[in-house]
Amino acid sequence: MKTEISIRDYQPEDVQALANIYYNTIHRINIQHYTEEQVDVWAPATSLETEGWAKKFPRTKPIVATVGNEIVGFAEFEPNGHIDCFYCHHEWIGKGVGSALMKEILQRARNSHIHLIFAEVSITAKPFFEKWGFRIVTQQTIVRKDVELTNFKMERTV
Repeated sequence: MKTEISIRDYQPEDVQALANIYYNTIHRINIQHYTEEQVDVWAPATSLETEGWAKKFPRTKPIVATVGNEIVGFAEFEPNGHIDCFYCHHEWIGKGVGSALMKEILQRARNSHIHLIFAEVSITAKPFFEKWGFRIVTQQTIVRKDVELTNFKMERTV
């Protein structure tokens, strides 16, 4: 039986679920490719607090993936083609959530006549983005609180 993944726009009551997905995915999935120190600066315990997210999300308008009433992923797609905060619930990795979000992003890009989409992609997410036709533009080292993290600037045409 195939699970039905639905896509919808962000609603203010989603804020805690999205904060939880962000924190838990980084701490449970990205820990495979990053150290504990790195995931702690990337997603500190304060990232579970909703105040900052509640200010950000109305501006960035996340795309939300759901199964039934459960939020299972989200992504932010900016008008310039930038994909930010692309996260799937750690228990839903590999079950089509990321693909559903990416299909929606590609459709929105086409509808908006955006011809190039790009993202800063973690080591963990790089194979997924490559599967979707993204290519590495550059490997980057970002620094958060004196801790270095590697990611990749990736892009693809639409």
